[in-house]
Amino acid sequence: MDVDTRLLRYFAAIAEEGNLTRAAHRLFVSQPSLTKQLKHLESQLGVQLFTRSSTGMTLTGAGRALAARVPPVLAGWDAAVGETRGAARVLRVGFLASAANDVTHRIVSAFGRTRPGWRVDLEQAPWSDPTAGLAGAQVPVALLRLPFLGEDAFKVQALFSERRCVALPSTHPLAGRAEIAFPELWDEPVVVAPALKGTWREHWLALSERDGREVRVGAVVQTPGEFLNAVAGGHGVALVPASTAHHFARPDVACVPVTGVSPSEVAVAWLPDAGEAVADFVRCCVEVTRSRRTGCGTRWD
Repeated sequence: MDVDTRLLRYFAAIAEEGNLTRAAHRLFVSQPSLTKQLKHLESQLGVQLFTRSSTGMTLTGAGRALAARVPPVLAGWDAAVGETRGAARVLRVGFLASAANDVTHRIVSAFGRTRPGWRVDLEQAPWSDPTAGLAGAQVPVALLRLPFLGEDAFKVQALFSERRCVALPSTHPLAGRAEIAFPELWDEPVVVAPALKGTWREHWLALSERDGREVRVGAVVQTPGEFLNAVAGGHGVALVPASTAHHFARPDVACVPVTGVSPSEVAVAWLPDAGEAVADFVRCCVEVTRSRRTGCGTRWD
């Protein structure tokens, strides 16, 4: 019998969390989807793996037997995948839209000089996964933004920070301003990504800087294209990195600097035992961004 390793990862997360909601948050999937996948695994194996109750998920005897075997199976598979990819001399790097932006190609070039013959495959992750593929071990290293949910499970190196702006329709009364004080935006509906949870949500909604004012969600979007369309259509505004104004420029969307909110930090994050190639990539990230900061300060606007 062949079982998808993804199903085993889902099972392991539920077993460790003892709760479907927490496991779904950890895996960046919806709870109904996780429940469906668990039922699929139980159907394939022909056994019940959990006893469900109002207090959570408890492993059955069959579930305990599988839980004892799954971690080493997944670890062995991850090691085999890592060795295979290492032999192919390809480094897969996850990234979120507007992460390292214009320095990404400099980092990749520096890595190529450090490891001649190696190739970097950049894999863009949807906003529904702020770990950019790390949580599911799809990639060993990623360029992303801090803070993100599950950050403590990985090694993280902050690279640089940049001012935050607000994206709003170009017809908005505030669109022509040189800058906007954050309190002026408190009553505006906002456009959000589905992964806005925990510290990720607190940062991108600037909850600590709202003086307790409630957030009104105007639209939930998955991709940069959907985001820009929602803003242009007047469904809401959103705090964005300053680089958004350059990399996602549109005539019907204005990006105006905002005062009274903290900057956005770009970082490189990687799996704890990712190997020497990843260590070299991380060093390239640090060296490239350090040399870039030398001439323009520590905050990029």
